[in-house]
Formats: sequence, C-alpha cells, structure tokens
Amino acid sequence: MGTLVRHPWDVWDVSQVASKFVLDVLKRGTDVANVALRKAMADAKLTEQQLAAICGVDVKTVMRWVADETRLPHPRHRWAASEALGVEETVLWPDTIRKNVKTGADREILAVYPYRSACPKSVWRDLITGAQKEITFAGYTNYFLWLEIPNLVNTLRRKAQRGCRIRFLIGDPDSEVTRRREEVENVPLTVSTRIRITLEELTKLADVPGVEARFGDDHIAMSVFTFDQQMLVTPHLADLVGHDSPMLHLQRLQDDGLYDRFAHHVTHLWNRGRPVPSVSKA
Repeated sequence: MGTLVRHPWDVWDVSQVASKFVLDVLKRGTDVANVALRKAMADAKLTEQQLAAICGVDVKTVMRWVADETRLPHPRHRWAASEALGVEETVLWPDTIRKNVKTGADREILAVYPYRSACPKSVWRDLITGAQKEITFAGYTNYFLWLEIPNLVNTLRRKAQRGCRIRFLIGDPDSEVTRRREEVENVPLTVSTRIRITLEELTKLADVPGVEARFGDDHIAMSVFTFDQQMLVTPHLADLVGHDSPMLHLQRLQDDGLYDRFAHHVTHLWNRGRPVPSVSKA
C-alpha cells in the first residue's frame, strides 16, 4: 500500500476547523431558543422560509431569530413578523421591553410607528378585544377601521352588550372644516365620503345600547383611539391622510401623564360634540 502523504498545513487546517466547530457548539449552547417565536410560527403554520419571504429577509436570518431569543430583528422586520403571526412583537421578543426600560414621562410610550399603517393589525385587534369598560374612536373619519378590522360591527355589538361603552367622535361631513380638508388632501376618496361610510356602518349598531356617536370638527388634526388604559394617537401631518401619519401607542401609568393629557383632550371634544341622530345614545 502507498504511503499517505500529508501536507504540513493539513494538521493546521484540521485543528482550525475543529476549533471553530467547538466554538460554534459552545456558542449554540449559550443561546436560548426563541420558544415564543417558534410556537407562533407553528400555530400560524408558517415555515422559516415563508416567514423570511414575508419579512423580506434571508431564511438564515429567520433561523437565527428562532435559535436565539436575544437577537432582535430590525423594527420593520419585527412588525412584519408580528403581523404575519398575529402575535404582538413584545411577546415574540421580550427584550424590546427590557432594553427600553424608562423611568420618566415617556415610560407610558409602548411603541412608536412612523406610519399608522405600520402598526400591526394584531395590535388593533388585541386592544379592541381586551377593552372591558370603554372604547373611543376619535378619528375624523374612522373609515379605515371598517377595512382593516374584520367583522368590526359584530365585535363592537358584543362588546357593548357585555357592558363596554363604545363612542365614536367623527367629523361633520357637511361642515366647512371638512370641505377645506378635502381641498388640502385632494384625493379621490374624499373626507366627507369616508365619514359617510362610517355613518352607514354605525347605523348597523343603532339598536345597541351603549353605542354612541357625536359630530365634532376640532379633532381634524389629530386622531385618538382609547381602549381602557391604552391609547393610540395619530397627529396628522400637513396634507397627509391618516395612514401616512405617525402613531404613538400609550399606556396609562401615572397621573397627568401623556395618556391623561390626551384623554382630557378627547373628553373635552366629546363634551362639545353634537349627537349623531342615526345612532342610539347610552
């Protein structure tokens, strides 16, 4: 038999590979798998490849998310994954909270979205279903709600029947404020049309005690949606429609904090509003 000839660098190569293997094993041993993400993917019947395609990342990136719960994806990827899986990002990646512990007034800020449309639909669903005492939709048109939240009418009907107060503060479709806003936005689906769509949906709840609606024009520049102790706030920018404006997700944690300031704003506007005749009053 011939003699096996080894190059002098063979031993070096083997030792280097072995060392790297050992280091990789040790590193994997220190990582804690993201069990919540893995379970959410299983519940949603999504593979790593499918979630990667939805989030616009490589499948190896998703594999690393699953393998290590401390690995935080980019915010836009967390939002996309949360939306696809129907689970809040703070459940999938708890470190998003732990790494942003706040002690000042801003501790009431749970999340910030550069666009309202960037907020996962699961957040809206969870807030609506979780509220027990009061829900207020103080958006000027509230039009997007009927498009983005499936079966909202029946959901609100059940909430009201269980004792939850439901309030809608909307703009007057025939007011001068509405007309001027239509000129500013200059979009085919006008402000007044969007308001009338909401009014039509609200007539389906006219027979439900606890559902109220009022007209008001003073909130044209800001939408506030309250769900018991949590709130979504959208300041409307320049000529942009609501879904293109930023949004804050707040939770009440102190007296006279951000939540209370915006809640006072809504209460003031509600008290100044005029009842919508086609919707029952509490």
